[in-house]
Amino acid sequence: MLSVAGRILTLMVAIVAVAACGDDSQRVGQVSTNFRWLGPNDRIAIDVFPDPKIDGVACFLSRPERGGVKGALGVAEDVADVSIACRQVAPIVVTDTFKTGEKVFDERRSLVFKTLQVVRFYDAGTATLVYVAYTDRVLTGSPQHSLSAVPLSPWGTAEARWQVPRP
Repeated sequence: MLSVAGRILTLMVAIVAVAACGDDSQRVGQVSTNFRWLGPNDRIAIDVFPDPKIDGVACFLSRPERGGVKGALGVAEDVADVSIACRQVAPIVVTDTFKTGEKVFDERRSLVFKTLQVVRFYDAGTATLVYVAYTDRVLTGSPQHSLSAVPLSPWGTAEARWQVPRP
């Protein structure tokens, strides 16, 4: 029979595991930034995810992850720093209509209150997709953000296929 503390710990680990499975990102790598005696080290994680509605675009995110006991249990709140680089990696094909300002990625950065989000915009004047990554909280957000742009252009001999999204 589990103690109350054991049950709470089991529940917290299950919640974190479910929350971690909610995105389509794939870990590219990580680097350790701070040694911790207990639990994993602090690190910078680098993941890649495809734009869900635009084939041929991949976004790379780097962000800090807290280690230690709180980090291992998933209760540490990670800082707001984030960096994004989106690139054309194949012929660009818009597979579904989208709205400018649409969320394309999100991830929990704390157990309940903070999320990392990536939002896509379309600049019709330059035919460019613009991606902004930022974190927010339930009550307050952070002005720290990162921006990346991908021009809609041909890839080798393949023509780019897209339609202008409607606002």
